[in-house]
Amino acid sequence: MNHKGTKRIETERLILRQAEPNDGEKMYRNWATEEKVTQFMSWPPHSSPDVSKQLIQEWMDSYGKNEFYFWMIELKNNHELIGSISVVEISEKTQSVEIGYGIGSKWWGNGYTAEAANGIMKYLFEEIGVFRICAKHATGNPNSGRVMQKIGMQQEGILRQSGKCNLGIVDMVHYSILRNEYFK
Repeated sequence: MNHKGTKRIETERLILRQAEPNDGEKMYRNWATEEKVTQFMSWPPHSSPDVSKQLIQEWMDSYGKNEFYFWMIELKNNHELIGSISVVEISEKTQSVEIGYGIGSKWWGNGYTAEAANGIMKYLFEEIGVFRICAKHATGNPNSGRVMQKIGMQQEGILRQSGKCNLGIVDMVHYSILRNEYFK
């Protein structure tokens, strides 16, 4: 893989960009405290805007690493920050990455998450040279699986009691798409 880090990506309706100093308040307000969003996350809801601000700073400090891929999801039409999408795991051995995402419930059902995922998938396959992109979701979160299906991923199976989120230990549904499938 030819790592290039988090570069700005534009899709039809979205700007996928690096985190900026003023994003903490928006993150806190738009998705990081929402129970509907965070119940399936591995991190707890943020208890204050300071928690969001600190996390934003950690991401900003990591942008100097070419192996760090973390985008804020911003609407083009009004520049509202609605979520984030990232590479959560990299395997150099298999040239594969796992992606994860979160978006405020106010924007669910508009295809934004799939659009953002397609944007980074194109970048990861075409510019980074990834061989496989995978993602997973708790069985209780089928909407996340629908996003994975929309972007061309195939379900690989369910690993029982293999994940932990704010609901506890849960079964996880695994999806992937291979480079040759993407280029078909």
